[in-house]
Amino acid sequence: MNWLKGSKMAIIWTVLRVWLGVQWLEAGIHKVADGFDATRFIQGAIVKAGGENPAVQGWYAAFLEEFALPNIPIFNVLIPWGEVLVGIGLIIGAATIPALIAGAFMNFNFMMAGTISTNPILYTAAFLLIIAGTVGYSYGADRWILPALKQAINRKRHNKIEKHHHEHLPVH
Repeated sequence: MNWLKGSKMAIIWTVLRVWLGVQWLEAGIHKVADGFDATRFIQGAIVKAGGENPAVQGWYAAFLEEFALPNIPIFNVLIPWGEVLVGIGLIIGAATIPALIAGAFMNFNFMMAGTISTNPILYTAAFLLIIAGTVGYSYGADRWILPALKQAINRKRHNKIEKHHHEHLPVH
Protein backbone atom coordinates (compact mmCIF):
# COMPACT_ATOMS: atom_id res chain seq x y z
CA MET A 1 0.00 0.00 0.00
CA ASN A 2 3.00 2.33 0.30
CA TRP A 3 2.94 2.90 -3.46
CA LEU A 4 -0.39 4.71 -2.96
CA LYS A 5 1.37 7.33 -0.87
CA GLY A 6 4.47 7.90 -2.98
CA SER A 7 5.44 11.21 -4.53
CA LYS A 8 4.37 10.09 -8.02
CA MET A 9 0.93 9.23 -6.69
CA ALA A 10 0.67 12.70 -5.14
CA ILE A 11 0.10 14.10 -8.62
CA ILE A 12 -2.69 11.61 -9.32
CA TRP A 13 -4.31 12.27 -5.93
CA THR A 14 -4.06 16.02 -6.57
CA VAL A 15 -5.75 15.69 -9.95
CA LEU A 16 -8.52 13.58 -8.36
CA ARG A 17 -8.89 16.07 -5.48
CA VAL A 18 -9.12 19.08 -7.82
CA TRP A 19 -11.57 17.24 -10.12
CA LEU A 20 -13.74 16.40 -7.11
CA GLY A 21 -13.54 20.00 -5.93
CA VAL A 22 -14.67 21.27 -9.33
CA GLN A 23 -17.68 18.92 -9.22
CA TRP A 24 -18.70 20.30 -5.83
CA LEU A 25 -18.02 23.93 -6.73
CA GLU A 26 -20.04 23.74 -9.95
CA ALA A 27 -22.98 22.09 -8.18
CA GLY A 28 -22.91 24.64 -5.36
CA ILE A 29 -22.48 27.73 -7.54
CA HIS A 30 -25.53 26.80 -9.59
CA LYS A 31 -27.59 26.36 -6.43
CA VAL A 32 -26.38 29.64 -4.92
CA ALA A 33 -26.82 31.62 -8.16
CA ASP A 34 -30.19 30.15 -9.15
CA GLY A 35 -31.66 29.95 -5.67
CA PHE A 36 -32.11 26.61 -3.97
CA ASP A 37 -35.05 25.00 -2.27
CA ALA A 38 -34.67 21.40 -1.13
CA THR A 39 -38.38 21.02 -0.30
CA ARG A 40 -39.38 19.10 -3.44
CA PHE A 41 -36.25 16.93 -3.29
CA ILE A 42 -36.97 15.97 0.32
CA GLN A 43 -40.66 15.39 -0.35
CA GLY A 44 -39.70 13.17 -3.30
CA ALA A 45 -37.34 11.19 -1.08
CA ILE A 46 -40.10 10.66 1.47
CA VAL A 47 -42.39 9.31 -1.29
CA LYS A 48 -39.60 6.89 -2.35
CA ALA A 49 -39.88 5.24 1.09
CA GLY A 50 -43.24 3.71 0.15
CA GLY A 51 -44.20 0.79 -2.04
CA GLU A 52 -43.00 -2.78 -2.32
CA ASN A 53 -39.33 -1.96 -3.04
CA PRO A 54 -38.61 1.37 -1.34
CA ALA A 55 -35.55 3.29 -2.52
CA VAL A 56 -35.42 5.15 0.80
CA GLN A 57 -35.34 3.48 4.19
CA GLY A 58 -38.29 4.24 6.46
CA TRP A 59 -36.11 5.58 9.27
CA TYR A 60 -34.41 7.98 6.88
CA ALA A 61 -37.74 9.14 5.46
CA ALA A 62 -38.89 9.77 9.04
CA PHE A 63 -35.74 11.85 9.65
CA LEU A 64 -36.46 13.86 6.50
CA GLU A 65 -40.11 14.35 7.40
CA GLU A 66 -39.63 15.12 11.10
CA PHE A 67 -36.34 17.05 11.01
CA ALA A 68 -35.31 18.16 7.52
CA LEU A 69 -38.64 19.51 6.27
CA PRO A 70 -39.38 21.57 9.40
CA ASN A 71 -35.87 23.02 9.14
CA ILE A 72 -35.82 23.50 5.37
CA PRO A 73 -34.57 27.13 5.54
CA ILE A 74 -31.39 25.86 7.22
CA PHE A 75 -30.88 23.10 4.65
CA ASN A 76 -31.49 25.60 1.84
CA VAL A 77 -28.40 27.47 3.04
CA LEU A 78 -26.25 24.55 4.24
CA ILE A 79 -26.46 22.49 1.07
CA PRO A 80 -25.48 25.06 -1.58
CA TRP A 81 -22.89 26.86 0.55
CA GLY A 82 -21.57 23.55 1.86
CA GLU A 83 -21.05 22.42 -1.73
CA VAL A 84 -19.27 25.68 -2.62
CA LEU A 85 -16.99 25.52 0.43
CA VAL A 86 -16.17 21.84 -0.11
CA GLY A 87 -15.34 22.65 -3.72
CA ILE A 88 -13.06 25.56 -2.87
CA GLY A 89 -11.35 23.62 -0.09
CA LEU A 90 -10.62 20.68 -2.36
CA ILE A 91 -9.48 22.77 -5.32
CA ILE A 92 -6.93 24.74 -3.30
CA GLY A 93 -6.19 21.89 -0.89
CA ALA A 94 -7.18 23.79 2.25
CA ALA A 95 -8.98 22.01 5.10
CA THR A 96 -8.80 19.02 2.78
CA ILE A 97 -9.78 16.26 5.20
CA PRO A 98 -12.76 18.18 6.66
CA ALA A 99 -13.85 19.06 3.10
CA LEU A 100 -13.61 15.41 2.04
CA ILE A 101 -15.59 14.28 5.08
CA ALA A 102 -18.26 16.95 4.50
CA GLY A 103 -18.50 16.07 0.81
CA ALA A 104 -18.74 12.35 1.50
CA PHE A 105 -21.40 13.04 4.16
CA MET A 106 -23.47 15.01 1.63
CA ASN A 107 -23.06 12.24 -0.98
CA PHE A 108 -24.10 9.66 1.60
CA ASN A 109 -27.22 11.63 2.46
CA PHE A 110 -28.12 12.18 -1.20
CA MET A 111 -27.81 8.40 -1.76
CA MET A 112 -29.87 7.68 1.36
CA ALA A 113 -32.52 9.99 -0.12
CA GLY A 114 -32.68 7.70 -3.16
CA THR A 115 -30.58 9.76 -5.57
CA ILE A 116 -27.87 7.76 -7.27
CA SER A 117 -26.63 10.02 -10.11
CA THR A 118 -22.89 10.70 -9.63
CA ASN A 119 -23.05 10.34 -5.84
CA PRO A 120 -21.42 6.88 -5.63
CA ILE A 121 -18.53 8.08 -7.83
CA LEU A 122 -18.01 11.26 -5.81
CA TYR A 123 -18.36 9.35 -2.53
CA THR A 124 -15.76 6.80 -3.67
CA ALA A 125 -13.35 9.53 -4.79
CA ALA A 126 -13.65 11.22 -1.38
CA PHE A 127 -13.13 7.92 0.40
CA LEU A 128 -10.00 7.16 -1.66
CA LEU A 129 -8.60 10.62 -0.95
CA ILE A 130 -9.23 10.20 2.76
CA ILE A 131 -7.31 6.91 2.64
CA ALA A 132 -4.50 8.62 0.70
CA GLY A 133 -4.08 10.96 3.67
CA THR A 134 -1.48 13.70 3.59
CA VAL A 135 -0.28 12.80 0.09
CA GLY A 136 -3.72 13.92 -1.12
CA TYR A 137 -2.86 17.50 -0.27
CA SER A 138 0.90 17.42 -0.91
CA TYR A 139 0.20 19.93 -3.66
CA GLY A 140 -2.21 22.14 -1.79
CA ALA A 141 -2.50 24.90 0.78
CA ASP A 142 -2.63 22.40 3.67
CA ARG A 143 1.02 21.61 2.96
CA TRP A 144 1.83 25.01 4.53
CA ILE A 145 -1.27 25.71 6.62
CA LEU A 146 -1.17 22.56 8.76
CA PRO A 147 2.50 22.83 9.85
CA ALA A 148 2.01 26.55 10.62
CA LEU A 149 -1.14 25.76 12.61
CA LYS A 150 0.62 22.98 14.51
CA GLN A 151 3.54 25.30 15.27
CA ALA A 152 1.18 28.04 16.53
CA ILE A 153 -0.65 25.55 18.77
CA ASN A 154 2.62 24.20 20.16
CA ARG A 155 3.91 27.74 20.77
CA LYS A 156 0.71 28.64 22.62
CA ARG A 157 0.88 25.44 24.66
CA HIS A 158 4.54 26.11 25.51
CA ASN A 159 3.77 29.70 26.58
CA LYS A 160 0.90 28.49 28.75
CA ILE A 161 3.16 25.93 30.46
CA GLU A 162 5.86 28.58 30.99
CA LYS A 163 3.33 31.01 32.45
CA HIS A 164 1.91 28.33 34.75
CA HIS A 165 5.43 27.35 35.86
CA HIS A 166 6.42 30.96 36.66
CA GLU A 167 3.19 31.59 38.59
CA HIS A 168 4.03 28.77 40.96
CA LEU A 169 7.65 29.70 41.69
CA PRO A 170 8.34 30.94 45.23
CA VAL A 171 8.82 34.68 45.53
CA HIS A 172 12.14 35.74 47.24
